[in-house]
Order: sequence, then structure tokens, then C-alpha cells
Amino acid sequence: MRQHISFYVGDTLHHLSDLPPELTLLDWLRDQQSRTGTKEGCNEGDCGACTVLVGRLEQGALVWRAVNACIHMVWMLDGAQLLTVEDLRGPDGQLHPVQQAMVDEHGSQCGFCTPGFVMSMVALSAQRVDLAELEGTLDGERIINEALAGNLCRCTGYAPIVRAMKKAAAYCARHGEPISARTPELTARLHALRDGKTVELRSPEGRVTLPASVDALASAYAQDPAAVLVAGGTDVGLWVTKRLRRLPHVIAVRAAQDLHQIQTRPDGALWIGAGVTYTEAMPHLVAHLPAAADTLRRIGSTQVRNAATVCGNIGNASPIGDGPPVFMAAGARLHLRCGPERRVVALEDFFLDYGKQDIRPGEFIEGVLVPPLAPRSVCGVYKVSKRFDQDISAVLGAFVLVMAEDGAIQQARLAYGGMAGIPCRATRAEAALLGQHRTQAALHAAQAAMKEDFTPLSDMRASAWYRATVAANLLARLFEAGSVTNPPGAPTLENWQEVAHG
Repeated sequence: MRQHISFYVGDTLHHLSDLPPELTLLDWLRDQQSRTGTKEGCNEGDCGACTVLVGRLEQGALVWRAVNACIHMVWMLDGAQLLTVEDLRGPDGQLHPVQQAMVDEHGSQCGFCTPGFVMSMVALSAQRVDLAELEGTLDGERIINEALAGNLCRCTGYAPIVRAMKKAAAYCARHGEPISARTPELTARLHALRDGKTVELRSPEGRVTLPASVDALASAYAQDPAAVLVAGGTDVGLWVTKRLRRLPHVIAVRAAQDLHQIQTRPDGALWIGAGVTYTEAMPHLVAHLPAAADTLRRIGSTQVRNAATVCGNIGNASPIGDGPPVFMAAGARLHLRCGPERRVVALEDFFLDYGKQDIRPGEFIEGVLVPPLAPRSVCGVYKVSKRFDQDISAVLGAFVLVMAEDGAIQQARLAYGGMAGIPCRATRAEAALLGQHRTQAALHAAQAAMKEDFTPLSDMRASAWYRATVAANLLARLFEAGSVTNPPGAPTLENWQEVAHG
């Protein structure tokens, strides 16, 4: 066991042991390292002014991720390479191509948000995507939007920043990106930090346990079920920065390397370990659940998805979390572990009531298994929020209908977020659809039954009437993805555009 964490900031190696569990990376950088280029804006992971770059070894290769330093705890950096805006200057003092492009294109006015934008842009430029070749295409716009959606600017209107992003990306794609040029050197130094040991940090303020394996995690949590499990910290970070909550003992889920597994099994089911982030899972999820692709890309921002885990999004049991309804509609099952004992529960059975889950003291989520879609599955996932990017859902609907050969609905899974104190299925609406064909009458019957499924609340995001109306309309959207047919005659699936498997 090791009693310190080790990581690099720029070219300086740090060994830290006396760390409060609640010390954020932002506070440590500004207060203890005098790296004031990283700014505090919202202090809740929304504005991106505190964005920094974290490099880690993923399957042996160095991968850079932009993260929000305000909700990233210092102890999360064990074995990592950290870069802030101060590290971008070249050996001769020259600016990084992103910084130079921001100057050339007048991408900064007041300058407060600029360092955060620069770090998000560097993260994209390091991928060496030539945005000039994608000029005017939907792919090009989507790439830029996703990279910068987590950074807010009140001055520029974003247009000059986007121009700078395109210019810098084109330059780096042709002439090389300075940070990427150091990949062999940085990879070697991170390999040298790896020792496979569990870390135990103690300070007057509390303890932090970074278990090296899932077995070590199970043992530590069984010994102290009152400890707080932290994976990506995108929720727990707000407990610290907004509620000023103390965390006497934290156990780091993502430290267990065997929880980072993501794989498609021989039967087609997708396994996602508890340490897998949304960014890591995204290509697998999009391939597995194509209809959910657009909604999954709207979960948080790039910085949030780089830290937040799929299972953490389930485990915190928020009634407005976007992931649970999607997995619930797909028939996912949670794998839970307490000490050496394991059990499996259907996802919809995990959520009992607001703030209450079917989880025992010392028990944790080991992973989630998403089965393959059945043949003739019709899927739709729709998110409704006040803003398109980086906003909490007012209502999210996720639907999977399995069709018989004659066009009748033989299985229906309609899952919603934002309609109750927990994410849940509209069981009465599902029952109204079984055995029915895709008709207006069947749709209206299901919409009427949905009124018995939910009694939504009114809050700052939506009124109860709005939520009930939208929930019914999202089901209509699924039905109207193709032309709605009416009796007589059995309908076909020829025009139903959301068919996942024919």
C-alpha cells in the first residue's frame, strides 16, 4: 500500500500525502501552486473557465481529456499528467497554435473565459482533426460544438472563437501539435508512475482510499459502509463547492482498474464497468443503441462526460438523469457487489423512491449489462430541455417497441425521466400498446393510460401540465417517425424510420 499520490503538473513531479478529501484541483492550483490562469467561474462544472487538460494511459496509450478543475479533486490525479494554460508556451516562448489563432482571430475580449476555451481547444487540436476539410459540413459543426459546448463566453458571440478553432486545427493537422509531439516522453513518465498499489491518504480532515482493484474496493467499502463512493465526482464535487459538505472518508471507484472494462459479449450484450466514463463508453453505446446517439451526446459537456461515469449516473439515482431511462428502456440489468457476494437486479427495480435505491450497506455497482435489441425493435430517445447544450432535462423519453411479423406490438418499454421522483417506466401505457398495431387509436389509448402512470411536479424547469403534455407528445413522435396506418389491414414497418434491426 502507498501513502501518497504521484502526478505531474507540467514537468514537475508531485508526491502528495496530506490531502483533505474535499480539496479541489482548482483551489490547489490557484492557492498552492499560484497557477491563476485557471479561473473560477460557476464553481459547479458549467462554465468551463477552469478547464484543464489531464493525460492518462488508456490501454497503454496517452489520452488527453479536458476536465473541469472546480469539481475535480486533487487525489483523482494519481498517475496522471496535468497541463494548465501556463504549460502551453513553447521552449522559445512561442504561443501554442491555439493561443496564436485566438490572437489572430480576436477570440478574446474580457479574457476571463479565454484560458478555459484555450484548454478545450487544445484538447481537440491534439486529436489532429482537420476542420478545414470539414468546413460547412454537419460533422465539422458537430465536432466544434461538442468540443466547446462546455465553455461559456459573455463577450465574443463565439464566432471568432470558432474561427480560431478551425485555424488552429488546420495548422496542427498539417504541421503537428506541440503537445502531441511529446507523446513518447510523457507516455514513458506515466508508465514509470504505475505500481498497481492501493493508496491510502490520511489527513486531519479525513481519509481517501484509492483501491487498485475491485476486490480491494469491495473490502474497503465493506469495512466502512459509511464512506462516500466517488467515481467521476461531477455530483459529489457540487456537494463540496455548493453545499460545503465534508467527506470524512472517500473511496475512489475509478482507481480500480478492473472496473474500466467495456466489452460486447458473445451474446451481443454490452458490459460497462463502474469505472467507465461516458466519453469512453460513447462509441460502444452509439453502436449498441443508435437511436440514443443524439441524446447521449447531450449529457453534460465534453468536460463532464470525460469525468462522469455511466454507472455513477445510475447510482446517484437522480430523477432527471439522462442515462437511466435510456438503459431502462433497453432492459439493462445492474450488477451489484457487497464484499464477496454479488447479485443482479433489473434497472427499473433498483429505483425505489426519491433518494432511495435497492442497495445495501457496503454494496456498490460493479457494472451494468445492456442486452442486445431484439429483432424488429423500434427505438426512440428524445430529450426536452430549455437549452440544447449542457442542460438538465425537463422530460426525457426512451422507448423500445418490439414488433411481431404482422406489425403488432408484442413488447413495449417506455421509460421516462423528469416525470416522477425516480426514473421509471410507464407500465399502464405499455400495457395499452401490447397486441396493438401502430394506429392512432393505439397511440391515444397509450397516452390516456399515461395519465395514470405519472403525476408530475411543477418546478423551475417545467410545470406539471407541460411535463404531462410533452411525455404524451414524445410517444406520438415515436409513432409518427413513419406514416401512421389505420385499420383495416395490418400495418408494415417499411416507413418506420427508427427501426434498429429489420
